[in-house]
Amino acid sequence: MAQIPSPSYSITIRAEIENRIGKFSQIANAISLTGGDLGAIDIVRAEKGKVVRDITVNARDERHEKELVASIRDIAGVKVLRVMDRTFSAHEGGEIEIHNKVPIKDSEDLSKVYTPGVARICNDIRENKGHAYRYTIKGNSVAIVTDGSAVLGLGDIGPEAAMPVMEGKAMIFKEFAGIDAFPIALKTKDTEEIINTVKNISPAFGGINFEDISAPRCFEIERRLRRELDIPVIHDDQHGTAVVVLAALINAARLLKRDIKKFRVVVGFVGWVIPLVLRRWDGYSVD
Repeated sequence: MAQIPSPSYSITIRAEIENRIGKFSQIANAISLTGGDLGAIDIVRAEKGKVVRDITVNARDERHEKELVASIRDIAGVKVLRVMDRTFSAHEGGEIEIHNKVPIKDSEDLSKVYTPGVARICNDIRENKGHAYRYTIKGNSVAIVTDGSAVLGLGDIGPEAAMPVMEGKAMIFKEFAGIDAFPIALKTKDTEEIINTVKNISPAFGGINFEDISAPRCFEIERRLRRELDIPVIHDDQHGTAVVVLAALINAARLLKRDIKKFRVVVGFVGWVIPLVLRRWDGYSVD
């Protein structure tokens, strides 16, 4: 199956174009013939006899991006000034940041959120540990923990290279659930070190989400911490996948009005696609 242009390989080409009728149509035609998906077209500035435009195009891969740029460079009267990879631009400086919920406008505000007023909150939590959920970020925070050993589609790429995935997951937590999530990339693959590290940082979080830790270590890490911590712990790639697959099976059983205990289930993995074939012992099946 031929790969189609994707926003994952989206570029913005800044081009200086002679201001003549039909010139931009040549650019659009070149993009079309090269197999690109033309997107937004913005005027950056207009000069005497020239127009500078930002032209956004979706490509198939990095090689295709270069082909698209070359096709535009070949047009007489068009000068490519700059090429911006929109995916890299989206990650520039990281995808997430911290914002204050309470404004600090003067010394009175500062005395409430920090010294000396904050001591009252500290003493309250010391006497009532559960109040940390009310008066700190713990009540709405999750740690996204990885060692970068099993990043989806990339494998063992290390903790630093795994960070963009962790930041993206943090964005998903915030966007769809309003939960503040923090990426924690650990420079160790040792099971005991990971367990002890997570136990030591757990007071700051209301839950632990493990991400992209290779099997079989991930099972032992989750099993131990679920037993030893008093907050929810889940490994997304194993535990989370199992939950989703089981939910699909339960839903299929309800739709078919069948007893799930009598299903024969075959799970086949093809890339990132999981086709499920549910087959009853009596030969009934749904694909």
